[in-house]
Amino acid sequence: MGHNLIEEGKTVNTVETTTKAKAKKGKRIVNAGAVHIQATFNNTIISVTDKTGGVLSASSAGANGFRGSKKGTAFAAGVAAEKALEIAKKNHALNSVDVYVSGIGLGRDAAVRAVSAAGIRIDSITDVTPIAHGGVRPKGERKP
Repeated sequence: MGHNLIEEGKTVNTVETTTKAKAKKGKRIVNAGAVHIQATFNNTIISVTDKTGGVLSASSAGANGFRGSKKGTAFAAGVAAEKALEIAKKNHALNSVDVYVSGIGLGRDAAVRAVSAAGIRIDSITDVTPIAHGGVRPKGERKP
């Protein structure tokens, strides 16, 4: 056991390495998109997407060199938003966005202000923070 016996006259297929060359995506021109801002107490994450949700650029306070408790500040959120929008504007010619804000961190307002300051038109601002409602009834017997 453990030996591979090859009968005479049979061919053995070796491992084929057929890798398809990845088609390089060109720079897409996106006029209208969306900015998703996730503002937590510890960090702020900015994602710039097209209308279908494909990410064009992203940045966060942590990715811009802020560490520890400084990541949750409004200033760090503004810097992160500027960076993400600068990339999207330069590479994809983005000029109008819908803003979706999620979370309750300090960076909410600062990130929205940074979008406005970047020279990109804001069509709408929507708060998509989930609201807890107590959930569904837990399974099992009801307690008296």
